[in-house]
Amino acid sequence: MRPERRCLEFMIIVPIKEGENIERALKKFKRKFEKTGALRELRARKNFTKRSVQRRDEIKRAVYRQKLQLED
Repeated sequence: MRPERRCLEFMIIVPIKEGENIERALKKFKRKFEKTGALRELRARKNFTKRSVQRRDEIKRAVYRQKLQLED
């Protein structure tokens, strides 16, 4: 049996103050959307990667980050 796919449903709400510029509100929306990581996840779902490959990439990233921290 397949594990149940998790469904991401979210709604981004950007409160706009009276007289606030629409460009500023759009910038806030874009920033919030980027933080959710929805686009990143969609791109990741486009191509299937095996769990072992994902794990290997995570380890590579962790080693790289650790190396950067040790250099400072």
